[in-house]
Amino acid sequence: MYYKSLYPDLPKVPESNAHHLIFNRPDQQEWPDYTLFVNVVTGKRRSFKEFVERVRDGATALGADVAQGGLGLRPENGDLVGILSENCPDYIALMHSLLAITVPFALFSSYSTSYELKHANSLAQATRVFVSPSLLPLALTLGLPADRIYLLEGENKGYISYDQLISSARKNSIPRLPVRHATKDTLAYLIYSSGTSGPPKAVMISHGNITHTVLGLMVHGMEAAKILEPPASDTPDGVQVYFNVLPVYHSFALFMTTFLNFMQPCTIVMLPKWDIDLFFDSVPKYRITTISLVPSLVHQLVHHPRFKTTDLSTIKGIGSGAAYLPPHLADQLCARFPEMDALTEGYGLSEFTMIASLKPIPGMLNGRAVTKPGSIGILCPGVEARIIRPDGSLAGVNEAGELLIRGGAAALGYRGNEKSTRETFVDGWVHTGDHIRIDADGVLFFEDRAKDTLKVSGMQVSPVEIEDTLLAQPDKLITDASVAGVSGGRTSDERVPRAWIVLSPTGAVLGEKEVVARLNAWVQERLSRYKWLRGGIGIVEMIPKSPTGKVLRRVLVEEYEREAKAMAKL
Repeated sequence: MYYKSLYPDLPKVPESNAHHLIFNRPDQQEWPDYTLFVNVVTGKRRSFKEFVERVRDGATALGADVAQGGLGLRPENGDLVGILSENCPDYIALMHSLLAITVPFALFSSYSTSYELKHANSLAQATRVFVSPSLLPLALTLGLPADRIYLLEGENKGYISYDQLISSARKNSIPRLPVRHATKDTLAYLIYSSGTSGPPKAVMISHGNITHTVLGLMVHGMEAAKILEPPASDTPDGVQVYFNVLPVYHSFALFMTTFLNFMQPCTIVMLPKWDIDLFFDSVPKYRITTISLVPSLVHQLVHHPRFKTTDLSTIKGIGSGAAYLPPHLADQLCARFPEMDALTEGYGLSEFTMIASLKPIPGMLNGRAVTKPGSIGILCPGVEARIIRPDGSLAGVNEAGELLIRGGAAALGYRGNEKSTRETFVDGWVHTGDHIRIDADGVLFFEDRAKDTLKVSGMQVSPVEIEDTLLAQPDKLITDASVAGVSGGRTSDERVPRAWIVLSPTGAVLGEKEVVARLNAWVQERLSRYKWLRGGIGIVEMIPKSPTGKVLRRVLVEEYEREAKAMAKL
């Protein structure tokens, strides 16, 4: 089947720099000068108008000729700026300054090791780097000349900061640069894939990708506004207060804090890096109304003692993204907020800029948009999809297969990796590598990662299904689980399911042997024989996950295979 979004088509806009859509809209002229950003750690605040002036003066400081006192950055000279930073308001300002002058940037992970950073930069080839002071030693391992490394915030002797560049441009009265023209294919930034199936790849996102994604979410917002009352905000500025706890270098947080927050007035409270106690302290302090999480953080929150005791009454909206949220976690989260209409969930990937599907609000599109438990929503505005079988033929309604998506949000490809680009971006369609089914109402259901799906005795086995089964065991013996394929099948290339589990306090008291026995009995009772855990069950202290919440199954498998080989030699 071929599927098209149920939403109205996107509005037509001139092909231009994404800066114009974000900052030069007529409706913004009527906005009050509200608090736009708050840094939780420093307490510093920045208003909307202060921020816009900072972006434009920053663009001038970066792009003006060296003779005028600027850095003279230009895309035609091969300039590309790397950003290695914890979350802070100037992270957002710097990105917008670079977009305005069409100089692309690469979003490096602040959790990188030196090896990972060098790999990321081998793809980006950054000519300059802006860095948090705490990450300066890591940035120095890139080997760039010291005068090509700048601080994003704070001070360090011998290094110029973004703030100092702006102050210098203002002091020297450098004529403000106009916004440079961009086409839909002008490279805006590089964002890195999660690396769950190998080293991360640098995804190339264009100005057109940003525009298409923002317009799609604006259409969704306009349809939602037809059935929802405007939210009343008991906050100092009378606007929604969004708490960003996710790293900005990830597409989910990037869009929430860098683009979508300029569609209507809202305050962004920023946590430089995840700290669960600061999270619980900040919600009542700043009267947080909306938060976005990833499954690994949902897991931490619902199992933390303060989840039940902290005043979270101001929170009216919660979104989860970046990875599949198991139903049992969603239920635990929603139970804490009985007045919340729904947990906002969707599906997206960096190769499609941010999002491809989103759970609609009940009643949207005159009732044609259906919300169903366990689903990942319906196709976003401007998105088309196909579900294909392994042989490339179209799957039927409610038949799982690989999801292919098409639309203006499809990335330009992978920088420096033509082979992967050809494999993923085919004739305008993005091969997601995910198994999805779409029912007769156009509702999407996540089945599994295609590359993680196992075939046992000729039958497909979903690790996610086994994980959900383990976590649903009624004795509450475990708090987390991951399943992947390991050696041990009937043929050399067949992989059999193995589980890794984290014991709960109850499970620890009961003992590993009894827990394993009960879980195996539970799985064998609930699932077909070919889905049984023939690879065994391993006890671990924690399931390894990327900073954005995706389970690193390959780490578990590689460690298991090494140990198995070592045992075989004894």
